[in-house]
Amino acid sequence: MAAERRMRMISGRGCVTVFLAVLCTFSSGTCDEQVPLMLWTSEGSGLPSQAVPAAGHVVGFSQLSSYLETALGSAPRNVLLFLQDKMSIEDFTMYGGAFGNRQDSAFPNLEEALLSSPSPLVLPAVAWPASSAVIGQLQDQLDTSPLYMEPETLSQLRLNASTPALLVFRLPYSTKADLMSAKEVLNGNDEVIGQVMSIMKSQSVPYTAIYTAMRPSREVSSSLSMDMEAGVGGGRSLLQYGDRKRERDRQRERERGQNKVNERTGVYPPVEFKEGGAGCIMLWAENLTVSVLRGGRWERHDLTSLTFGEGVTPRLQGSLCNQSHSSLVLNYENILGHRSFKLVFAMSQRHYKVSARRWFTLDSVEIEYDGQKASFNGSRNVYAPAEYSYRCQSVTNFRYPLLVPRTSKDPANQWRVSFTDFQIQGFNVAGGEFSYASDCAGFFSPGIWMGLLSSLLMVLVLTYGLHMIMQLHTMDRFDDPKGPAISVPQTD
Repeated sequence: MAAERRMRMISGRGCVTVFLAVLCTFSSGTCDEQVPLMLWTSEGSGLPSQAVPAAGHVVGFSQLSSYLETALGSAPRNVLLFLQDKMSIEDFTMYGGAFGNRQDSAFPNLEEALLSSPSPLVLPAVAWPASSAVIGQLQDQLDTSPLYMEPETLSQLRLNASTPALLVFRLPYSTKADLMSAKEVLNGNDEVIGQVMSIMKSQSVPYTAIYTAMRPSREVSSSLSMDMEAGVGGGRSLLQYGDRKRERDRQRERERGQNKVNERTGVYPPVEFKEGGAGCIMLWAENLTVSVLRGGRWERHDLTSLTFGEGVTPRLQGSLCNQSHSSLVLNYENILGHRSFKLVFAMSQRHYKVSARRWFTLDSVEIEYDGQKASFNGSRNVYAPAEYSYRCQSVTNFRYPLLVPRTSKDPANQWRVSFTDFQIQGFNVAGGEFSYASDCAGFFSPGIWMGLLSSLLMVLVLTYGLHMIMQLHTMDRFDDPKGPAISVPQTD
């Protein structure tokens, strides 16, 4: 009981990171295969008592599903999932201010949330295949589709305590070697958590929050493993059987979790339309979301689970492709109150004399619903060489828009579309795979322009200085103290 109280009740700021680090130290596996998971509720809402895993135990897929099912049985069913790209125990030990440097902690809002929660649940070692599939587990238990949110759009959303909701906030992780840059990214993620907590508190809606990651951020180098093996020497043979058994258990756990990962976390095949047995159009996206404006608020619907995934076969009736035009039609039913709903991607290709090559453009993205049509023009921004595919991290019509309504009176002004990690190819598809991707990111980013302009300014200043120095001339006459003084006439 004492060990359970130490795990579930955090006694002071910074104890979270110390606790995670200690348990990771006693872990039988390597920490680079695991990610931590923290779960807490809003003030006034508690979690049921659960048996805490022993130090060194790695929580697998089935056990994590049991933890979540028990927690959501009585906890608020408005779930906030903060899903970071990568995270490991070392991130907390290095940047958590766990050794008296509380003012240097990168997680002040997270620590405050855990301290204010009546009964937080901290799992320091979760197998990464299980943590990366947490969206699918929550989706099954809440029986609702995830909404990928930003703090700015959360304030516009009105939640209901009686209706379950799964709000996913994707958080980045720095891959640079600079330690300060990683800390700044983690600190920025913590500020996002704090901002979301403030918005939820202002709306007085009870919630359950989860903070975890898709993959571990640290890897143990092979040279370190070789040094450890050499140092252990003969003692390793005594533990060889136990090591092999633990490795087999971890391998089986990874294989079980990987099946769920492939289904729920975006590792799924693209949508492919075939004409005459040969593929001619391919589409993939991590997230497909549409929203409609009703009563002054945006109602969202996630189409990802209806379009991609194992066992999902989207209806492509109405799609076509030929040498010059192609159209991919995704057919749905009962979307945002519309019995008939279609998402249409219309593309064309032609030869441009200036570039001496063929290019394809995404001419329009259309939403057809109950006999009406909302049309977005994408030909100005979405294009690529005809033999390539087109890829962009974000394709929307409202934030850095690449899609714009045809006219000011078009029904598209009442709709929002958002495609995350979007990739499409409408021509020259071969082998069921995308061709080389033409990315939407330009070569000259704002940072590059700032560097070039700063360098140019410094070169101009240096050139001007050298020019001024070269214009200096020494005097041709000097005053001799032994001779007559130099007389400078005052008049001409």
